[in-house]
Amino acid sequence: MEQTKALNALEPFLALSKSATSPRAAADLITRATSAPNTYIFTELLQTPQVQALASSDEYAPYLTLLQIFSYGTYSSYTSTTGLPALSDAQRLKLRQLALLTLARKDDDTPDDASSPALGYAALQQALGLPSRQALEELVISAIYAGLVKAQLNPKDSLVQINSVAPLRDVAPTATGGLLSSLQSWAGRCDATLESLSCQMAQLRADADQRAARAAARADEARRLVEIEQKAGRQAGQRADGRADRRTRGRQQRRWWRRRSWGGGRRG
Repeated sequence: MEQTKALNALEPFLALSKSATSPRAAADLITRATSAPNTYIFTELLQTPQVQALASSDEYAPYLTLLQIFSYGTYSSYTSTTGLPALSDAQRLKLRQLALLTLARKDDDTPDDASSPALGYAALQQALGLPSRQALEELVISAIYAGLVKAQLNPKDSLVQINSVAPLRDVAPTATGGLLSSLQSWAGRCDATLESLSCQMAQLRADADQRAARAAARADEARRLVEIEQKAGRQAGQRADGRADRRTRGRQQRRWWRRRSWGGGRRG
């Protein structure tokens, strides 16, 4: 969202660059673009042929350098470079805000439990060329209201706690090596995370298979026990039926012998 807003703010100056055919017009365009509200990304303007042509102008080449500093430099880059155009109040505020973004982003690389001297009041005042603590706090507050950072001031400990930084700084040509290294490191962490997740998923599947196998074994054992019990019941029933049949046959035989004995006695 911040990038879209910044790009939209730069769009009119990109359109005007097509007609800035003279070095003076291109230099004036740079001054206006770096002074305008909400313009925080300058790569597209920096890459236009009209602006790049300033490199061959002794008088206006400093304006090209100034735009490069606004694009990916810091406030100390401006103060340490001689022969640059003077800054208006709006330009000075914006360059300090952009420099704060760079300093805050550097702090993102420190461990979570480490205190960063880059965010100490004294270090920030020096890096941003601010004369007092109040001036620093006002700058941080202006950056917060502009949507450039999310931060809290800690006057007691003289620290600025940065929570997040808007992605509004251009990448310096000399920073591509570091950027590539960061991307490779990030890709390595992603690969390691994916490998760890794959191992965890494989372990979960193996555990699930083991649980399913144990459940199937328990079910088979339960069926076997039921079948044994049913078979034992049938066998017990058959034995009981056999005993009943034998008792019945025994009673029948005894009755037959009694009848036979009685019949024989009557015939005598």
